[in-house]
Amino acid sequence: MPNIALVCGSFHRDMIEQMLEYARQEATQLNLVVVDVVWVPGAMEVPLAADRLLANDEIDGVACLGIIEKGQTQHGLAMGQAVIKSIIELQLVHEKPVGLGIIGPGAEPEHIGPRLEPHARASVAAVSSMLS
Repeated sequence: MPNIALVCGSFHRDMIEQMLEYARQEATQLNLVVVDVVWVPGAMEVPLAADRLLANDEIDGVACLGIIEKGQTQHGLAMGQAVIKSIIELQLVHEKPVGLGIIGPGAEPEHIGPRLEPHARASVAAVSSMLS
């Protein structure tokens, strides 16, 4: 069975812990083994943690879980674009899949709850699909 790791942004820890549970359930259903869970401060730190995990020969893919809320400035949008671009580049450099389970950028508080489960599950399912 393939081994995966999960990177979790801790800025919205309670909600990300819910996402983590859904991601673990999805991994089990798809016959993936979650061998590591790494908590980082927020979305900006996700790419570095993912890079370190992808460099490990025993890890076949990574799913990233986080939330980038809409703020009063364009900071979240700029950060989200940079994080997503970095994650795409990591897939190409390491030739391993990275599932994007980051809600946002620009997520309004009322939109976050309904997206926790689908984003978490989809990020793990994407890794599984790319490993097949």
